[in-house]
Amino acid sequence: MPIKITMPALSPTMEEGNLLKWNIKEGDKVSAGDVIAEIETDKATMEVEAVDEGTVAKIVVPAGTQGVKVNTLIMVLAEEGEDLSEVAKIAEDKSSSVSKRAPVDEKQVISKDIQVSNAPQAQLSVQKHENNIRLFASPLARRLAAQEGLNLSLISGTGPHGRIIKRDVEKVLSDGALKASCSLQVGQPMATGIADEQIIKLFREGEYTLTPHDSMRKTIAKRLTESKQMVPHFYVTVDCELDALLALRAQLNAAAPMVKTQEGTKPAYKLSINDMVIKAIALSLKAVPDANVSWLEGGMLYHKHCDVGVAVSIPNGLITPIIRHAEEKSLPIISNEMKDFATRARERKLKPEEYQGGQQQYRIWVCMV
Repeated sequence: MPIKITMPALSPTMEEGNLLKWNIKEGDKVSAGDVIAEIETDKATMEVEAVDEGTVAKIVVPAGTQGVKVNTLIMVLAEEGEDLSEVAKIAEDKSSSVSKRAPVDEKQVISKDIQVSNAPQAQLSVQKHENNIRLFASPLARRLAAQEGLNLSLISGTGPHGRIIKRDVEKVLSDGALKASCSLQVGQPMATGIADEQIIKLFREGEYTLTPHDSMRKTIAKRLTESKQMVPHFYVTVDCELDALLALRAQLNAAAPMVKTQEGTKPAYKLSINDMVIKAIALSLKAVPDANVSWLEGGMLYHKHCDVGVAVSIPNGLITPIIRHAEEKSLPIISNEMKDFATRARERKLKPEEYQGGQQQYRIWVCMV
């Protein structure tokens, strides 16, 4: 059966991307883990790995195409023994029929070539949760789950970024007890995502503690959210005298050792006010642990380290690379790491783990002259 490859959601908020480059061509064989394409999102340019095995029968969306919606068919793989020309013809028919249709809600998109005989009538395409958190699964994994009547939201993914792939579904099918626990009940709608699990995956295991909410905390959060949305706000500002901080920065920069680089001999670091603010935020979070948290629907995530995100201006937007464990790093390390992040951010070369999962964000509002 042909394997449809669609535009992946490379982040929970991604809705479309630009297909910059194909690393394969029609007729090539691909295996799980092979880098098949480069896709540009609003934040970065990322490599996309194959999660299924097969032979490239048809590239539906050519390299250089912009504004490709998530879940749009971009390529079709043929499984072993299938006729490439027949699979390619099917792909052409499907892509032409899709292009003629009016846009529809993503929740209504169900591939018509999937025949589900005994599974309940449920929406089995990649969908959005009520809070816009996506359920990440490969097309083949969704197809197998549909055929076997499995609830994908109950299956743990081992693919890239926690994506559910073929072997995850096969593992469930091979275990009777596990299959029973993941099966859809008649009349039970398919859950569309597990928001808390997707958020938790952004943080390293062992670096947080999850504390469940009590009813009072949930009510407070709800009321504060309503207040922010409905009640006009005013903001208090304060002027800070930074003479002592500027003097300290000058002293530390003057003490920087000289190092040899490809560009010649230069200081090992050059501290900015922003570097010192990042360090100050990290130490503040360490001093007040109750501020170093992330809100989840099921509980409060208390972080053991202080990760500070810094908004960097890039063409047509912002991106927020994260200084991990900033409370443990020296000012020179923070400074050099931030310069590297800023350079690669403007080149759109940051990796997802370098800008996803920060606890505190810092936006530079003041220009120091």
